[in-house]
Amino acid sequence: MEWVSLSWLQAMVLAVVQGLTEFLPISSSGHLSIVSKLFFGEDAGASFTAVTQIGTELAVVIFFLKDIVRLVGVWFRGLVNAEVRRTQDYRLAWYVIVGSLPIGVLGFLFQDFIRSTFRSLWITGTTLIVFGVLMGLAERFGQQRRSQDRLRLSDGVVMGFAQALALIPGVSRSGGTITAGLSLGLDRPTAVRFSFLLAIPAVFAAGLSEIPHVFEPSPYGLQPTTAQMIVATVVAGVIGYAVIAWLLRFVERHSVYLFVWYRIALGLLVFGLLGFGVMQP
Repeated sequence: MEWVSLSWLQAMVLAVVQGLTEFLPISSSGHLSIVSKLFFGEDAGASFTAVTQIGTELAVVIFFLKDIVRLVGVWFRGLVNAEVRRTQDYRLAWYVIVGSLPIGVLGFLFQDFIRSTFRSLWITGTTLIVFGVLMGLAERFGQQRRSQDRLRLSDGVVMGFAQALALIPGVSRSGGTITAGLSLGLDRPTAVRFSFLLAIPAVFAAGLSEIPHVFEPSPYGLQPTTAQMIVATVVAGVIGYAVIAWLLRFVERHSVYLFVWYRIALGLLVFGLLGFGVMQP
């Protein structure tokens, strides 16, 4: 089995791509696959993608630390206190837990497809366009009347299954959950914030479970060293923190159409590069 080593330049480029794209609804895994195949001739690999996401999820934890500490504390108190169980924070904590289950179960069942078949650039190009159109429709027709204090369990379930679709590169975890949230009538800031909270358990679990696979010889993906993996994860996290702050401000004042048109344009570009043989699927 051939071992294709990752260079430091490749590791840093892919770390920057991961940090810039993880929280935007444009698919970080899709971008990593496109950039690594276009410029380096090899896929970054599902394991590299999952582990560097630990860095970006640490950025979420730091950014929302006060909210996370509050929700965890309320959840534990609510297990023994009926009055606490009637609060919105207690219910929100459960919504995050329930919404994290689909991606965990489906990720475990389809892990072999995630590392191989699902990483075809034909699939990535298609999902970029299709889910870009769906996000545009959700922006156009979603009522966007419900804020965080009106979240329901059904929102957590639907957005949880939407998050699970991001196991396919090109769908976008944040794109899927934001699209689902807008379709359910949530306003943009609520859909985005809940998307971030929903990602924490699932992405940490996926990243930790993939650590052993990063350093195994594999026909799927470039192979990093331990030092490259650590540095890439830190770089992705630092950049990701800045992107979170920017995105939360952006969605308060603007629609998501910028990301819709970007996704469609990128998907068409991928089809063109594949069709002319510039990239291999």
